[in-house]
Amino acid sequence: MKLGVIGGGAWGTALAQVAAAGGETLLWALEPEVVESVNSVRENRTYLPGIPLNAAIRATGDLDELSECDALLAVTPAQHMRAVLERAPISGKPLILCSKGIEEGTGALLHQVAREACPNCPVAVLSGPTFAHEVARGLPTAVTLAAEDAELAERLRQRIAVPTFRIYLSDDVAGAEIGGAVKNVLAIACGVVEGKGLGQNARAALIGRGFAEMTRFGLAYGARRETLAGLSGLGDLVLTCSSTSSRNFSLGKGIGEGRPAAELLADRKTVAEGAFTAPVLARLAREKGIDMPIVEAVDALIDGSANVDQVLGALLSRPPKAEAI
Repeated sequence: MKLGVIGGGAWGTALAQVAAAGGETLLWALEPEVVESVNSVRENRTYLPGIPLNAAIRATGDLDELSECDALLAVTPAQHMRAVLERAPISGKPLILCSKGIEEGTGALLHQVAREACPNCPVAVLSGPTFAHEVARGLPTAVTLAAEDAELAERLRQRIAVPTFRIYLSDDVAGAEIGGAVKNVLAIACGVVEGKGLGQNARAALIGRGFAEMTRFGLAYGARRETLAGLSGLGDLVLTCSSTSSRNFSLGKGIGEGRPAAELLADRKTVAEGAFTAPVLARLAREKGIDMPIVEAVDALIDGSANVDQVLGALLSRPPKAEAI
């Protein structure tokens, strides 16, 4: 099975590195300099510098070349997923969604976007606690691969998995996606705690209560509790809320240090998906009556309607109540 990877950023390149262990892998990148770097020096010097790439990876800037692949991993930013899938020649091919987010305009999860953009493609979701540079170096990693078709999921697992990239299967597609989308927003909040110097107790409390928000939202949208408590939910939440290697955590840290969100986002070469997910997630929660105060606070910080001290004051002045999901 020849795999194609749609997206030549750090995560797309890391996944191509994993896939290449099992055979020829085609990496599509928007940036000509990425294509040139991968093909000429076997390295993505723009997004994943210093990591030698498997010789089985070939990069291209031509979407039409993806037609020669048997299955594809989609790793484009969430807000560009629909446009890229509509252009790509992938009709009928299995599509593995590896990005994390919710489409801003529609409020759709990415598997819903993919089914609208590519109605003939079987869809799976790959999600979990993953930093691209660790995956590309072959450090141990475990992820969830969710698909409603168990036979398809097993075929894809056999093609992708290597000993250091362990794949657990699930049929809870919505749960795997919701965990990855919500944790990006919560990671911004944890970054704020770090940047503001509020301490480890505060961050642990935020992770715990943030997980309660993730669970409430996920259950309302049909996810299973055990999926949210697994790799694609709690596992990913712990990772991205604990390290400046997380783009979302780094964004929050800058906000906590006093820099405006708009300035930080303008400076970034890579995408912090949580900044785009926060407003739509807050809107969907309000529409369904789901209590998500941390998400609301991040949304206010991103749009500039409140500063760090104001959102902290609002969170800390909430009436005490029984601990519950």
